[in-house]
Amino acid sequence: MINLDNFERKIVRELQRDAAQTTAELAAKVGLSASPCWRRIDRLKKEGVIKGRVAVIDRRKIGLNAHIFAQVRLNAHGRSNLDEFSEAIRSFPEVLDAYVLMGQTDFMLRIVATDIDAYERFFFEKLSKLPGIQEITSTVALSEIKSTLELPLGDQGP
Repeated sequence: MINLDNFERKIVRELQRDAAQTTAELAAKVGLSASPCWRRIDRLKKEGVIKGRVAVIDRRKIGLNAHIFAQVRLNAHGRSNLDEFSEAIRSFPEVLDAYVLMGQTDFMLRIVATDIDAYERFFFEKLSKLPGIQEITSTVALSEIKSTLELPLGDQGP
């Protein structure tokens, strides 16, 4: 764990809200001059706190209207090959997030597709053909109540 001081917390909070800000704009918002702000950003990148900067795209605006959560249970043989299953999942652009779980389900996947028909094709042509799968339970999200990439940062250190 990296201990962040108050300036670094402010920098991270601001970058989560808008990563397109210039260093000068960011420095003004957090109360630093540009050079010390840039050095802190550089350190946060090197330490792996800042993993990258991306544009957040509205999936519906580009035609990805189906949002599906799939719970995958592997059979005993499949569990012995978690790495193989994980690598296959990483290769599917439709899968946005994949988590290994503890409990009755082995994986939780967050998947997008243009529509339910496209998901059905993905399901039958790719996902269900992976070796070691015992069961897949798909749940279609009807509406989005909250979606954020912004992590909660307290004002004080840990």
